[in-house]
Amino acid sequence: MDYSLAALKLLCCQLKDARPTTSAMTLYGILFQRAWLQGVLVSGWEEGRFVLDDGSDVVELGISSESRPQEWKTGMYVMVVGHFVAASSQSSGFPLIKVHKIVDLSAYPDREAMWHLEVIEAYKLFYVPSVE
Repeated sequence: MDYSLAALKLLCCQLKDARPTTSAMTLYGILFQRAWLQGVLVSGWEEGRFVLDDGSDVVELGISSESRPQEWKTGMYVMVVGHFVAASSQSSGFPLIKVHKIVDLSAYPDREAMWHLEVIEAYKLFYVPSVE
């Protein structure tokens, strides 16, 4: 894992446009290995599989047993940073985030609206070169 590469703030739907390179993934010409997402857990510990929905699409979360996965329940609004693995034909069909960090943001109801603005700002500032 190359930690010098930034974790991109993304919407789940944007992960479909990521393309593999020899050592990482590329999106909008930016190399990355980790994604930073926020959304609602629509499937959690109770279902035996973690799925995050941010309103644009869904991703599967790989949460290690060391992070006490039983704490993460359906309906929670969470922030996730982790290693991005593109969907393969053998997998569930969803992109996978191997979670490095997960934080419950359910107590902050304005975070969801703010997240979409943060992603838009990052897109405009960093991911697309300005045309003058």
